[in-house]
Amino acid sequence: MAPAFNPIPPATFQIVESGKTVSLTSRELFSQRRVALFGVAGAFIPTCHHLHLPAIVEEFETLKAGGVDVVACTSVNDAYVMDAWRTALRAPPGMLFPADGNGDFARGLGLVFDGRPFGLGERSKRYAMWAIDGSIQHLAVEPDLTLADVSTAHALLGMFESWSAGSP
Repeated sequence: MAPAFNPIPPATFQIVESGKTVSLTSRELFSQRRVALFGVAGAFIPTCHHLHLPAIVEEFETLKAGGVDVVACTSVNDAYVMDAWRTALRAPPGMLFPADGNGDFARGLGLVFDGRPFGLGERSKRYAMWAIDGSIQHLAVEPDLTLADVSTAHALLGMFESWSAGSP
């Protein structure tokens, strides 16, 4: 797990804009912004699709009101799958779904797992990250890949509340 205050690793994501893929570097995504990034094993995987992401979509406005500039979800999938997932979830227009197609970002964080026994290849662990201007402030990684507990929007909002109250 990447310790807090580590810089964001260099990587290039892909997103879909107007039906075409566009590159987005991690520097472009995180520089001079307050970013809540949620990493998942894959789009449409049951825990990700039915439990983890719907709660993030539901809390999108609360996260934005709490001072988050960008709310995003990334996965080791291609940009078109991530875009289809964004549509299926009815995610708000401002929520980003950057594809980490080669797993470079997850690998740079040290958050990959071998999903080959499940036919998934190399995938990202499930996590929630809070970063300010390219520096990781908080990173919570699920100890059990089948659960969404410490990496939820509710957990991240709770962390914001504890920081506001003055406790780490």
